[in-house]
Amino acid sequence: MLIDLSTLRRPGLFVTATDTGVGKTVVTCAIAAALRRSGTSVGVCKPCASGCRRDREGLVSEDAEALAHFADCRLPLDVINPIRYAAPLAPAVAAEQAGQTPDVAGLSRSLARLDEASDVLLIEGIGGLLVPLWERDDPKRGRVRYVTVLDLAAAIGYPVLVVARAGLGTLNHTAMTVRLLRENGCRVAGIVINGYDADAAKETDPSVSSNRTWLEKLTGVPVLATVPRCAADLVAPQHGRLPAEILETMATVDWRSVVAASNS
Repeated sequence: MLIDLSTLRRPGLFVTATDTGVGKTVVTCAIAAALRRSGTSVGVCKPCASGCRRDREGLVSEDAEALAHFADCRLPLDVINPIRYAAPLAPAVAAEQAGQTPDVAGLSRSLARLDEASDVLLIEGIGGLLVPLWERDDPKRGRVRYVTVLDLAAAIGYPVLVVARAGLGTLNHTAMTVRLLRENGCRVAGIVINGYDADAAKETDPSVSSNRTWLEKLTGVPVLATVPRCAADLVAPQHGRLPAEILETMATVDWRSVVAASNS
């Protein structure tokens, strides 16, 4: 097994996306905020992060800071985000360049602590499903292979929420993501479309207005929410700021029921 999950007892949700920069952190933070308002104690985890800044205390991920803020998770950031790199690269690439060996056992310990301290655990991936996280020897084939985000999601076993773009190309990317998850035994809890722009739907990208319907047709997975596009300077979860439109949209979903149904 990739990590030791023998102590995990709480239900949870693994949040992935069709690519990097699609909005996993925004969506995960908004889900955490909605769960908090419902009286749920929320644990959050960003297993691997790159592009971290270097503070006096060490490397810090802005994504981890954002997750901790919106979930009101009081555990240390190195528990919320146990594997960190400075270079803005895929984790396995960053580790290779830095000559570092990731602390996979530390990730197991982090998940156990978060599980003990919360009612629900939200885990945010990095990039898309096939981003390489760390090396793992494959004795049967006599070579090194890489553990990916997909491998990690499958090992953890939580249902997976897919964050998708609103515009042209999202049908292909989302359908491939859902297919990969299913082929690897992962349950798909739903899709969230991020960055919906009504003006673009009318003027520059007519696919936007039909993509929600077609995503459900192609994948058989419900679109749980369509998050509006907001001005970039207002969307700053790393500084504790998300527009009310985003928070209100995500709060229309009963996330406790989504987690409970997916984990049953």
